[in-house]
Amino acid sequence: MSHKRFANPLWHLIDARGQVLGRLSTQIAHILRGKHKPTFSPNYDCGDYVVVINAAEVKLTGRKYEDKKYTWHTGYVGGLKQRTVKEQMNIKPEEVVRKAVLGMLAKNALRDRLARKLRIFPGNRHLHEDILPQGTECILTSQRQLE
Repeated sequence: MSHKRFANPLWHLIDARGQVLGRLSTQIAHILRGKHKPTFSPNYDCGDYVVVINAAEVKLTGRKYEDKKYTWHTGYVGGLKQRTVKEQMNIKPEEVVRKAVLGMLAKNALRDRLARKLRIFPGNRHLHEDILPQGTECILTSQRQLE
């Protein structure tokens, strides 16, 4: 159900280059939920669309790059699989950002609707250049960039 005060979501472009994954994903989740708007309502999808570029160049603090593991089960006997962040960044780096952002949203039906508003690309190029208004700049800049 959509209310007319939430009818026109905005599009935000975010450059993830050099930004810390956890800090970046909390800011993205905040925009997806719509908490930055005065018309925020917790039971409505009142958030905006978010396009993340340069997801392959996101940084992690500490030893998470080698130590953090993603675990899943294939559904077959003995099908428990694990992959480190380092391996995942080589295979599909946008999934690292997606899992971090979705992990910060409530685990309910609204999360599925919000996940459709998140578009992540590993490089500079993205498919939504025609939707974003001309002159759209990256709205998030990191206060703490790792080198």
